[in-house]
Amino acid sequence: MTRLSERDIDELAAFAEELAAAAATVTLPHFRTGIAVEEKTGHFTSFDPVTEADRGSEALMRQIIGERYPDHGVLGEEHGRKQGSSPLTWVLDPIDGTRSFIAGIPLWGTLIGLNDGVRPTVGVMAQPYLGELFVGRPGRAELVRAGERRRLTSSKVTQLGNAILACTDTAMFTSEGERAAFNTLTSRTRLRRLGGDCYFYSMLAAGGIDLVVECKLEPYDIQALIPIIEGAGGIVTSWSGGDCQNGGQIVAAATPELHAAALDILKDAAAS
Repeated sequence: MTRLSERDIDELAAFAEELAAAAATVTLPHFRTGIAVEEKTGHFTSFDPVTEADRGSEALMRQIIGERYPDHGVLGEEHGRKQGSSPLTWVLDPIDGTRSFIAGIPLWGTLIGLNDGVRPTVGVMAQPYLGELFVGRPGRAELVRAGERRRLTSSKVTQLGNAILACTDTAMFTSEGERAAFNTLTSRTRLRRLGGDCYFYSMLAAGGIDLVVECKLEPYDIQALIPIIEGAGGIVTSWSGGDCQNGGQIVAAATPELHAAALDILKDAAAS
């Protein structure tokens, strides 16, 4: 673990915002253009796309990181892991929500996280088409839009019956236990929304969504979002209530009470 000072975090958070701006120079010119799509294999759905925009934006971010912080490690969805001599590792998902990206739906985002060797410390979710940048760090989360910064606070909802539940795709629940747990949770919440990828987690930090439940996530799908959620006052863990930075089954909630209520339903389907 590298102990980061407040000044260090200021510098690294500003750098993460620079990376997001650089990534947008690659992603935005391809959005809503009918970009060519390739298909990966091994995903929980039958179609897992990747595009030139995914690969190109990650490659650019990795280049910039290497120039500014050559000792830092990098873990990215498209180009894998580069081990650094420093404990600090940048965790990148250049387009989280590629299926939304190729469909022209602006609910995808660029995820940039910084892990200090123990846990994610700085996180950015950028949605450049909407001009939105969500930034998280210890004790604070902000939305940057049109040059203005607004402090983010998760909702005060404590009961499932008042909660808005979100999930990207119910196809991710591949076991009978996962499906049953999610269906039970759905039946006890006020409203369910689907299809939002990283944008749903950001909306939880902004107070619009109260609960996000997913599984089959990878580290690059969640690490950037953890500081944003926690910085806004929310909580995010595995379905067993443990550390979720390595992905897997994820539950994010606006309040500890709501989180506990969700865990009561999800825990029997939690992976060991």
